Amino acid sequence: MNQDEPQPPIEVPMEQLSPEALHGLIESFILREGTDYGREEVSLEKKMEQVRKQMNRGDVKIIFDPNTETVTLLTKRDWLKLGLGQL
Repeated sequence: MNQDEPQPPIEVPMEQLSPEALHGLIESFILREGTDYGREEVSLEKKMEQVRKQMNRGDVKIIFDPNTETVTLLTKRDWLKLGLGQL
């Protein structure tokens, strides 16, 4: 495989991360996204709980991009939009 060729993103099972790393990833994602949760303010802890539940259901996945060496969270729908196959 040519190292100059872009590599496809890789799904990382949440079980492979330490609890601390998973907590930090979710927290970073929430703070970076600045998601609007409607008329009512939602605490960071509640938002983190919501994202963790989505991850447990398989609706949100951890994705590593080997080209940029970054990790992010993607919804199943966004993953499929990128044409990267089934999650």
